[in-house]
Amino acid sequence: MEIKRINDSYSVSGQVSPADIDKLAEAGIRSIVCNRPDGEGADQPNFSEIEQAAQARGMETYYLPVTSGRVLDEDAAKFGKLMQTMPQPVHAYCRSGMRSTTLWALNEGARQADLQQILKSARDAGYDMSGVVQRIAGQGVEGAVEPVGQYDIVIVGGGAAGIAAASSIRQRSRNVSIAIIDPAELHYYQPGWTFVGAGVFSPEKTERRMAALIPKGVEWIKAAVAAFDPKNDAVILEGCRAVKYKRLVVAPGIKLDWDAIEGLPDTLGRNGVTSNYRFDLAPYTWELVKNMTSGRALFTQPPMPIKCAGAPQKAMYLSADWWYRQGVLGDIDVEFYNSGAVLFGIKEYVPALMEYVKKYNANLNFQHRLFKIDGPAQKAWFEHTDDNGNTKVVERAFDMIHVCPPQTAPDFIRVSPLVDEAGWVDVDQTTLRHKKYDNIWSLGDVINAPNAKTAAAARKQAPVVATNVLSDMGLIKGVAHYDGYGSCPLTVERGKVVLAEFGYGGKLLPSFPRWLVNGTRPSRLSWLLKERVMPPLYWKGMLRGREWLANPVISDE
Repeated sequence: MEIKRINDSYSVSGQVSPADIDKLAEAGIRSIVCNRPDGEGADQPNFSEIEQAAQARGMETYYLPVTSGRVLDEDAAKFGKLMQTMPQPVHAYCRSGMRSTTLWALNEGARQADLQQILKSARDAGYDMSGVVQRIAGQGVEGAVEPVGQYDIVIVGGGAAGIAAASSIRQRSRNVSIAIIDPAELHYYQPGWTFVGAGVFSPEKTERRMAALIPKGVEWIKAAVAAFDPKNDAVILEGCRAVKYKRLVVAPGIKLDWDAIEGLPDTLGRNGVTSNYRFDLAPYTWELVKNMTSGRALFTQPPMPIKCAGAPQKAMYLSADWWYRQGVLGDIDVEFYNSGAVLFGIKEYVPALMEYVKKYNANLNFQHRLFKIDGPAQKAWFEHTDDNGNTKVVERAFDMIHVCPPQTAPDFIRVSPLVDEAGWVDVDQTTLRHKKYDNIWSLGDVINAPNAKTAAAARKQAPVVATNVLSDMGLIKGVAHYDGYGSCPLTVERGKVVLAEFGYGGKLLPSFPRWLVNGTRPSRLSWLLKERVMPPLYWKGMLRGREWLANPVISDE
């Protein structure tokens, strides 16, 4: 018997034997619930045997048998009453623990507990509740979730990937019904925040109203997704509403986990602590940079994966370039702390970057993970791991620190049945089709494909998903293939960019001939592309289904 804790007051397991009672008592269990009917298995002890052993240890017991695969509403109601009266902690068991977990989840739903937390607690214990997610969302009652619509294609996420996918689908077919689900009022051109933090762009240049960007003919459902029910082709919205689909595209982006660094949320935007990864903080980066004339500036990068892996060092280069041009760089210590072991993952671009590291006299510190900040004291702590796996804590004082936060898939994704063991949506890296559910595709930062998480990647992925979804529906022919393309314009100084473009396996995938743009060297033309071409290409091209340099390779199968 393995005790699997759902929370502090409830645990589950497979079949319990009389010999297991001592272990449960030592674990502090005060009550035992049997959810397995006597005689279900040839080798199971009867409940009376468990009851006798438990009573000898002063534990209460209750027999609430549930037929395998048929947890009824009345079963959950009885369980809920038991949980109100039995001494806690309570341990419940059945053959595998699934029925006992399902009863708990339905009761939590009836108590209107947070749906994502219910799914997470069950998943952490090893139980997938996706099969009863609509009942949980409906406060534990069968059929209580309100249907709000049915569409040929539902897209979760109204960011770059979601809107680009919708537009690409509309460009190929006007005869399908499409809905985008996203609660946000505003949409941001996030690649522009690096320039906001350097005083090149105003924040307003990176912002649009979501309503103005939803493609014509696409319905916008302004709501947050709570869960997925792929067995019933449904997305569950907050507020117990279900949206049905024939095909699903999952593109909700990535979660910035500010809370993963102790003390960080309390000091962001104050005490010299900033980040270009947030719209409201990028202007503070510029304020710090232009007013700094001496001291120590730290720039951090967390463990992969993160979106725009070059952004942490872009902030360093542009800040140092400003100080260099103002003649104060000699009085400022520039330090880069990277959780990884290399400056950039594609070796062909490293020599050009190292030239600027030397120019700015930046101190590179690899395998240093930021884990704590004290804003008022202006101190940061890093865990340094050496080549032998030994760790030590490094403390650094700062006058300015630019933080790139750790990143994960959104919470409602990580607790869903769509993900791999690491919590990312599990897709075929070429077709972007889900590996388990044939009518689901995914793109953007949320997928587990080993590509760079950038807007440029989403721009290439959108036509692939559009083609493959419509091909699966029989509306067009062929299968599109994604080659892992991603782009990272590394802004090494004002007026010059190292335009890194690459695909799966680190293969270089330049968009322009070498005589025009040598991506491994800093280029003024690449800066013009980043500053003047890419923003309108994003707003008026990518988000409108115009696929300049993004047409996918299509095969017959």
